[in-house]
Amino acid sequence: MTAARLLLPLGIALLAACAQQPGKNVAVQVDKSSDCPAVLHPGQQLIVTLSSNPTTGFRWQTKDAASNVLRVLSPEVYSNPEDVGVVGGAGISTWRFQATEPGTGELLMAYHRPWEPEVAPAELFDCAITVK
Repeated sequence: MTAARLLLPLGIALLAACAQQPGKNVAVQVDKSSDCPAVLHPGQQLIVTLSSNPTTGFRWQTKDAASNVLRVLSPEVYSNPEDVGVVGGAGISTWRFQATEPGTGELLMAYHRPWEPEVAPAELFDCAITVK
């Protein structure tokens, strides 16, 4: 048997095995703390989307960005669903992070009015992050 005849089935088997593995570069999206813990691979993106309504004075503030395992790719981006059409209606705040190196960390965000530091946050987003 020639080398080409041996390599062809081996190549096909390797391609099939790769196609069956979940993509390590597919972004992971979390919308609430119950979507956590989040398990990522180095280089993989984490997209966090949380309900937000800055017209009420409330804002999400990052308390701990799991900086030992995550790198911030973008600041908060607020979007308002176009079909709502209601002034002062709630929208969505989105952040993008990228896993940097193996380890664990905690992504902690608080929803509060920045000028009321003594008042407990209205909501907390607490997500355990593991990078493998």
